[in-house]
Amino acid sequence: MSAPLFDKVLVANRGEIARRVMRTCRRLGIRTVAVYSEADRESPHVSDADEAVLVGPPPAKDSYLSVEAIVLAIAKTGARAVHPGYGFLSEKPAFARAVAAAGAVFVGPPPEVLEAFGDKMKARHVARAAGTAPVPGTDDPLAIDTANGIEAAKAAAREIGYPILVKAVGGGGGIGMQVVPAEDALERAMRTCSDRGKAAFADERVYLERYVDQPRHIEVQVFCDAGGAAYALGERECSVQRRHQKIVEETPSPAGFFSGEEGEARRRALFESALRIVRRAGYVGAGTCEFIADAAGNLFFLEVNARLQVEHPVTEMVTGLDLVELQLRVAAGERLPDLSSIRPEGHAIEARVYAEDPSKGFLPRPGAIDTLVWAGGAGEAQTRDLRVESGVRVGNKMTPFYDPMVAKVAAWGPTREAAIVRLDAALAATTIAPCTTNLAFLRRLLASTEFRAGSYDTRFAEALAKR
Repeated sequence: MSAPLFDKVLVANRGEIARRVMRTCRRLGIRTVAVYSEADRESPHVSDADEAVLVGPPPAKDSYLSVEAIVLAIAKTGARAVHPGYGFLSEKPAFARAVAAAGAVFVGPPPEVLEAFGDKMKARHVARAAGTAPVPGTDDPLAIDTANGIEAAKAAAREIGYPILVKAVGGGGGIGMQVVPAEDALERAMRTCSDRGKAAFADERVYLERYVDQPRHIEVQVFCDAGGAAYALGERECSVQRRHQKIVEETPSPAGFFSGEEGEARRRALFESALRIVRRAGYVGAGTCEFIADAAGNLFFLEVNARLQVEHPVTEMVTGLDLVELQLRVAAGERLPDLSSIRPEGHAIEARVYAEDPSKGFLPRPGAIDTLVWAGGAGEAQTRDLRVESGVRVGNKMTPFYDPMVAKVAAWGPTREAAIVRLDAALAATTIAPCTTNLAFLRRLLASTEFRAGSYDTRFAEALAKR
């Protein structure tokens, strides 16, 4: 493929994902622009960029979530494209349109696709139209402002069957989601999720889904171009979670229902389901189709994350692809190369290192970073066998303003066992002080019988922390 058409890319994000995007841009000879809040003046992503623009005070709503401030940075620097990373504005149709109005290219799906998948009701309808069943639940938002609305919700819940999940229509990352064991807790959960959805996503609507027993969270990495080419690049197992947010991800999934000939047939069917969904929506760029599996291996559509995922490094490690480069090329109007022959090789596992205390319910623990040592020394590894991606350096502080992730550590091995051993060694060689982190918990998790056997579900990590 020829070189990308962009001479300058603004990265509308912070931390490790901003640095990750800049690394690929640097390799491709593309100049980069960082945006930063007052809390991030000394952050590595600022010095990694060729230019940097202050976009506001520490609160995200006044800086990284400010469309006006980002658009002003585009105009000030003359950036020709904007990579949103993940989180913040990455899936906001209004932001994609504002970037285009500013004369730059949004590195992501078209706004219409963002609208379809950003609304979980619309996403469920797209999946059904593509012949894929979503998790059983309500296909329209529920009214909670009248007694009749609450009674209708209770009737729907009885039909679905308890326990159920109340979910915010615009939710993500576990925000605006509650498990309801019985009817007497339903109304309160609906109002709580509605309030959280309104605060986090400016969307107060809620809906119901069946709570799947012993659920496993399986997702498929997809990639599409404007010419209609669409590829599934393997699945990722993302069931190690706390508060519905991922801690450890791996590929391929070790779930027993993917083993043998029957398991391979199930895997192929999963990939085809994911591709039908994104084709139906006219998808362009990188995306992830997420599914929930029950203990028998029945897979239900959950949602589409219309962006790059935090856990994309494990897919890159087993495929040899640079997904950020592919994003940039597709955004520049290029067609994807033929990816049909890509066959994932070996096994890769990623652990998210957080500034949090697992013994206190995974409570975030902001603090100073005076000592920072990664596997292999002071530098951050970027090899086939080991990747360390961090958004901090010595002298920085983990603040309460943003997600408490310090770094991602990912390891590859020819087998799952080899990948586990390599990742554990990398975590053992990591020192972060005096800030409290989950490093010891991650190593305990990797050593657990359940993880080693691949027989865990989405409740496993929280249960392990209580032992």
